[in-house]
Amino acid sequence: MVQEKPMNKGGFIVVHPTGNNFVRSLLKELDEQKKLIRFFTTIGVGRKAKFPLNWLRVRRGYDIPDSKISRSWKNELTRLVWRGNQQSKSEMIDRSYKLLDKRVAAELTKNSTNVIHAYEDGAADSFQRAKELGIRCSYELPIAHWKTVRQLLSQESERYPEWEPTLESTREPEEKLLRKEKELHLADCIICPSDFVKQSIPKEFREKVTCKIVPFGSPVSTQANTCPKSRKTGPLKILFVGSMSQRKGLADLFMAMRILKGENVKLSILGQPSMPMEFYRKQFPDFTYFPPSSNQVVTRIMQEHDALVLPSIVEGRALVQQEALSCGLPVITTPNAGGDDLIEEGRTGHLVPIRSPKIIAEKIMALVENKEYLYDLKLYCMEKAKTYTWKSYAEKIIETNYY
Repeated sequence: MVQEKPMNKGGFIVVHPTGNNFVRSLLKELDEQKKLIRFFTTIGVGRKAKFPLNWLRVRRGYDIPDSKISRSWKNELTRLVWRGNQQSKSEMIDRSYKLLDKRVAAELTKNSTNVIHAYEDGAADSFQRAKELGIRCSYELPIAHWKTVRQLLSQESERYPEWEPTLESTREPEEKLLRKEKELHLADCIICPSDFVKQSIPKEFREKVTCKIVPFGSPVSTQANTCPKSRKTGPLKILFVGSMSQRKGLADLFMAMRILKGENVKLSILGQPSMPMEFYRKQFPDFTYFPPSSNQVVTRIMQEHDALVLPSIVEGRALVQQEALSCGLPVITTPNAGGDDLIEEGRTGHLVPIRSPKIIAEKIMALVENKEYLYDLKLYCMEKAKTYTWKSYAEKIIETNYY
């Protein structure tokens, strides 16, 4: 049974090297509640700060006072301009995490805080120091535990040997995995985006600390909430969004499309290839490809389609599911994509088992055969997405650490 220790209400330190919607939402809520002590990152710009590079301001801007941001620029700037191979770039990302972690550990005594909130791969040293100082360690695990990831993807490399080069998580160094285990051992609470992630955590950790499921928020773009298009004629246009790997189940989707050969269905893929495009065309030649794009462009592309198909083998909580619902797209997905709570069967989409091309094909056909109801489904999907907010996400993290 998890034993919760009493806490004195105080401030938060948040640590993340690169920032994302999750971090921005938490920082904004903490600042509004006057509980943010400091944000440690590599490159970051706060409100009203003078900054010469607008493109970095867009990517690394935060709605908090600039005075509350501590930066470690050098290694991250080097990474951003690096033109070397992908392996070297991955090593530089790991280095950014480690260097920032060490800096936070060294500076914890300079900040009066009760809680440090950090993320996978960037908390081992700072959590160790926090324990010595009696600071609560709040740990966010955005994807399934590494043992689950490795087990599932190793099985995929046997199912589809030709897809093995797309399964990068099977080749993480032992030292990195040991750091992940150390972070879990030191955590006082673990924030999970889905039940799939929570259940992937070894039982020894789940019994020792609070493991809280905190779903992500949905996009709030006004463009994403415009009335969806009604398409009662023409082919059903399905969309896959994400890295073009078998971790995302792309091989199973291609298999489902081969099963559907001759049916009135068109496939589009939006994402970063892990292999030369010829590799994918050999698997299934008849798809439209869109390269990685801005959020605005992705929203426009989604609005031109009828459904999202994401048969992921392992995720944390694929945010693209909520992005699709916000645009009115029903979602065909697996429990391992971390969004099973989003699916109301037949209304917001369909939940299918992993590794099930035949069932994926059946659910796509269910949409084809009921296309006259698709517009009503789209409206309902948009309403479902609105029930998940970033403010609620941030509030739940804060509440978990103050009781």
